[in-house]
Amino acid sequence: MLGITGAGKTTTFKCLCQEEIPDVGQLMMANYDVLKEGGFSEARSMVGYCPQFDAIYEQLSVKEHLEFYGTIKGVRADYLDELVDRQIKDMDLNNYRDIHAGKLSGGNKRKLSCAIALVGNPPIVLLDEPSTGVDPQAKRFMWTVISNISTLRKQSTVVLTTHSMEEAEALCPKMGIMVDGQFQCFGSAQHIKDKYADGFDIDL
Repeated sequence: MLGITGAGKTTTFKCLCQEEIPDVGQLMMANYDVLKEGGFSEARSMVGYCPQFDAIYEQLSVKEHLEFYGTIKGVRADYLDELVDRQIKDMDLNNYRDIHAGKLSGGNKRKLSCAIALVGNPPIVLLDEPSTGVDPQAKRFMWTVISNISTLRKQSTVVLTTHSMEEAEALCPKMGIMVDGQFQCFGSAQHIKDKYADGFDIDL
């Protein structure tokens, strides 16, 4: 989902996760109507969500965060340690596993937030600007992780929001551009470029 600040990308995710209730319309996720009684309870077990602003507790370590959220998501106790170790390794957080989250850099906080969203291999993963505020090296690492989730493992559908066409092209086979809360177009990067591009940027 591409769009400038205020286009409605984050609000759409918040509605899907019932942080906000829309005035009109219908919300379907994993064949459940999120707005109907009981619908979200069924759908939420299938969703991992990385919000725009890190939902972490400063006094908990990286390992404790993943144990905490894994328990909430219903991961079996006999499998939890293995899952936590794998998530820490996949997100390159081995050196920080016992560090309080409040002491992590911005890039490592985003890695932790993404790791939390991926706990339990949910079939739907919502990532709200996952690489915002991180350095270029960490951003490329995040791109690799997201690409692996959606293309190599083929276990999850990943929906992400971004301001960057470069990021969207690197990660997404399909993209939509949002303006004032509505999709203005949807399709492959090449389709959108062919239809809407009106020039080129050349850096000299």
